Parts: sequence; structure tokens; C-alpha cells
Amino acid sequence: MTFMNFFGKTCGFIGYALQYACITHCTFEYIGDFVMCSGPSMEPTLESNNILLTEHISPRLQKLRRGDIIIAKSPSNPRQNICKRIKGLPGDKVRGNFPKRSQVVPRGHVWLEGDNSSNSADSRIYGPVPAGLIRSRVVCRVWPLDKITSLAA
Repeated sequence: MTFMNFFGKTCGFIGYALQYACITHCTFEYIGDFVMCSGPSMEPTLESNNILLTEHISPRLQKLRRGDIIIAKSPSNPRQNICKRIKGLPGDKVRGNFPKRSQVVPRGHVWLEGDNSSNSADSRIYGPVPAGLIRSRVVCRVWPLDKITSLAA
């Protein structure tokens, strides 16, 4: 095998690897990805170490609905993602812990709550969440295998 033949095959392999890496990146960034859920805030619907299939299209098209489970950047810690259910959309009246009176979800925001209300840091604590922090909508649980189920509202 000559050097030029080896060099040509190596460049071809690198080219294919880069193409697949770009396709994979675009798929996970713009279409959907897998997320591991951690923490008790969504119990009993979701448990720690559940793996979820999520899609990124609905949040970008602003097609989220009340009842959807979403993945978002935490408003109190941007390095952390949260998994919560949408309980209120812009214009909805919701009741938070602080203050104890009703409030209206402002335009461009959503009201998020965990299913385990006694053990969830959510909009009842930090208020309405900007819709721009929503990363994806949960489609289904894929792990553990014996609990595969659709979670789309």
C-alpha cells in the first residue's frame, strides 16, 4: 500500500466520520435527544434514573400545551436542567405559594410544577418561567424497559 493510497483512505474515513458527527449533533440539537431524569419532583410519573426521549421542535414553534412535561434550564441555577409539567400558559390564572394569592402568567412565560408537589422546587417558589428557558418536550420514557410509556399530553 502506497502512502498516497493510505492517505486517501484515511481522509475518506475522516470525512465520513465528520459527516456523521455533524448529522448526530444537528439531530440532538434541533430535533430531539435523550435525557436522564433525576430527583423526586416528578414522582410518581417519573423516577430518578428514568431515561426520556425528548423533542426540540414544539418549544421552538411555541406549540406547548398545558400538561406537557418539559426539560428547561433552571431559573435559579442555569447550569442545571429541570423536568416539570406545564400547569399554566400566558394569560392563565395560577396560585403560587408566595404570594398566597392568584397571579396571571405573563406573556412569554409558563407556569411549571412538579407532580410531587410536596417535594418540588418549581414556579410556586420562583414564579413564572420564561419560555425561552424551555429546551425540549418529553415524548416518552424509554428506560427502564419494563416502564416504556408515552408521556405526551
